[in-house]
Amino acid sequence: MVILILGLVVFLGVHSLRVVAPAWRDGMVERLGEGAWKGLYSVIALAGFALIIWGFGRAAAETGMVYAPPLGLRHLMFALMLPALILAVASALPPGHIRRIARHPLLIGTALWAFAHLLVNGELAAVVLFGAFLAWAIIELAAQTGRPRAPIVNPSATYDLAALVAGVVLYGALVWRLHEWAFGVSPAL
Repeated sequence: MVILILGLVVFLGVHSLRVVAPAWRDGMVERLGEGAWKGLYSVIALAGFALIIWGFGRAAAETGMVYAPPLGLRHLMFALMLPALILAVASALPPGHIRRIARHPLLIGTALWAFAHLLVNGELAAVVLFGAFLAWAIIELAAQTGRPRAPIVNPSATYDLAALVAGVVLYGALVWRLHEWAFGVSPAL
């Protein structure tokens, strides 16, 4: 469990620098240059992500159940995952109406993803993993709320359609076999 928690602290910590230490972050960008900062940031985030994967695998084998999720919550999990994936895809595309309305689609998608997974996973390792991501996304959303944002000019419905199609395709692939192949668990069970 220690490795999982360390990975979460590193990964979510580096992703929280803009909120918890903006002056330090800006100073590092100025001192290192934007390219070097992004490289360092990426290496730290990848190290944290690797620790999360390794730590989760170990913790899942060592820890027990916190709660037994009711089977009926699987339907809600499936319902939440589709918009979570569409929002995540929309965050990576040029601005469309989804990004204009959602404002922070990746954070909202992450919160939906984490909450959906908490509904159906009662193992301690899963509760720590998804609970940490849910808490982080909510804190980040709250911190982002007061920050000024550049208006999105001429959002394109084409990018919304692309996010919708890609999100649905990804959803279908995950339900069909991708989730089982990547994570060893079929969501359809």
